[in-house]
Amino acid sequence: MKFIKKAGLLIDSAFEKLTLLLLVALILVVTTQVMTRKLLNFVFFWSEEVTLLLLAWFAFMAISIGFREYIHLGIDSFTNLFSKGFNKVWDKVITVCTFAFGLYLVIQGWEFTVLMFDSTLPATKLPSSITYLAMPVMGVMTCGYSILQLFNINTTRHEGIEEGM
Repeated sequence: MKFIKKAGLLIDSAFEKLTLLLLVALILVVTTQVMTRKLLNFVFFWSEEVTLLLLAWFAFMAISIGFREYIHLGIDSFTNLFSKGFNKVWDKVITVCTFAFGLYLVIQGWEFTVLMFDSTLPATKLPSSITYLAMPVMGVMTCGYSILQLFNINTTRHEGIEEGM
């Protein structure tokens, strides 16, 4: 059991670090693109394509981390009208729906990724499927977090994030 927990934390840490790396790369590419366009009247032929690729991956991975940290949209003013028992059951329903959403992304995202494998991005010549692969990756991570949350295992790694700290 200790090995599984350690492996899970290792995968989760790598996932989070990759997400942060994608954000930094996105900032660097966009900054370079803007600076070269404004200062040198020149744009790298690949910059817009790479920006869209990085943005897609960052967005999908950040959504999954949002599920992990319980920072998805919630309407407390509505749920506070109900009893704690009802809210506990409702939280389980939400977790099952989150799992279903992750599973949908795994299945449909993988099918779309395979479908797009034969086409290429025009500037970088990468397979178009690399953009869509973010969907099943996010789905797997979301399913994993949902299963842990369903069994009342705390998945948050950053305390105070939901309060905006």
